[in-house]
Amino acid sequence: MSVYDVFFERGFIEQVTDEGLIRELLQDRKINCYIGFDPTATSLHIGSLVPIMALVHMQQHGHRPIALIGGGTGLIGDPSGKTEMRQILTREQINFNAQCLQAQLSKYLDFGQRKALMVNNADWLTTLNYIEFLRDIGRHFSVNKMLSAESYRQRLEKGLNFIEFNYMLLQAYDFLYLFKHQDCAMQMGGNDQWGNMLAGIDLIRRMEGRMAFSLTFPLLTTSQGHKMGKTEKGTVWLDRGLTSPYDYYQYWVNVEDADVERFLALFTFLPMEEVRQARMLVDADLNMAKSVLAFEATKITHGEAEALSAWQAAVKAFHVKPVEAALFPSCTIPRAAFQEEASTMPSLTKSHQDLEKGIPAFELFAETGLCASKGEARRLIAQGGGYVNDTQIKVFDEKIMLSQMDAHGEIRLRKGKKHHFMVRVK
Repeated sequence: MSVYDVFFERGFIEQVTDEGLIRELLQDRKINCYIGFDPTATSLHIGSLVPIMALVHMQQHGHRPIALIGGGTGLIGDPSGKTEMRQILTREQINFNAQCLQAQLSKYLDFGQRKALMVNNADWLTTLNYIEFLRDIGRHFSVNKMLSAESYRQRLEKGLNFIEFNYMLLQAYDFLYLFKHQDCAMQMGGNDQWGNMLAGIDLIRRMEGRMAFSLTFPLLTTSQGHKMGKTEKGTVWLDRGLTSPYDYYQYWVNVEDADVERFLALFTFLPMEEVRQARMLVDADLNMAKSVLAFEATKITHGEAEALSAWQAAVKAFHVKPVEAALFPSCTIPRAAFQEEASTMPSLTKSHQDLEKGIPAFELFAETGLCASKGEARRLIAQGGGYVNDTQIKVFDEKIMLSQMDAHGEIRLRKGKKHHFMVRVK
């Protein structure tokens, strides 16, 4: 599957500039793409998770994401989706917020060896000469066309400040700048940015004579029409100092029944074959799916240890008995010196020496019966559904080693979220 197929299957896509060309682009090439993040606070919130997850999917498929921190445009304020002008922040506030967001995004994306880029548009916007900008860039924009954009039309009734009117030009210039200096072929973002994205594509076409692309995500609300990430306590932030991992977990575990499948698709990496099962679940089984959503979402943002702690705290608070490891199906790999003594116990054809050398994950998943065949095991692991000791297996032939055995002589295999198997070294 290309990343476009993943986006389509998981519900990320609202609008695209040319579906056929974008499909071909993402299938045949490894591209650079960018999303802008507004540094109006020291942390992003749950409403920013769809763009973040989209960048992670792009990186997982070999593309290079560019996270643009709007240190320059933040000095003006984006009028999109706002009924009144945003509060103007000082340059010092914007710079501090931008530094916080850079550190936060590093938890989701791998910026090592230029696998992803972090840029701040203050680096080029704050040095622009206004007269040159008007002559070189402003002349390509039609005021009539700008006023027809949804982000501006909504504001005309209450009044649109001239400083905000410039926002479309600056965002379009960002796309042009990244196109020229970082070979960035595509911009992504919320659907309220559609007009600004088209302006950037048009500017690139006029000034560079080349084609660029855009893709927007739906502006998410809950099934009850509430804004994502808003609770009685306020905004659900990604910063643990503003929203604790436990409260973060509780937000997800308390989502509406009708939102579970959609949120599992958008906010976890679970295989879609498992996600689609959520539509058939009711009562206790659906609550279990909510716990899966909460655990996976918390793990992505705060790490597995914090997700586990939040789950255990919820278990204790709500008196839910956790599943005992002894209830998992199991088999035994005998140590070579004790094969005869262990012969009466269920065992695999593998031996202790095999584990010392490492057993390809897809072989072990097939032999334990977690998968019906080695082919099914390959597909499961390729789709991200295979785990060893709760760590996702990255490639189908990743070696499972004796060193992964815990203090009890056990290695836990997992298929998706529900199917566990305990391999015991005897």
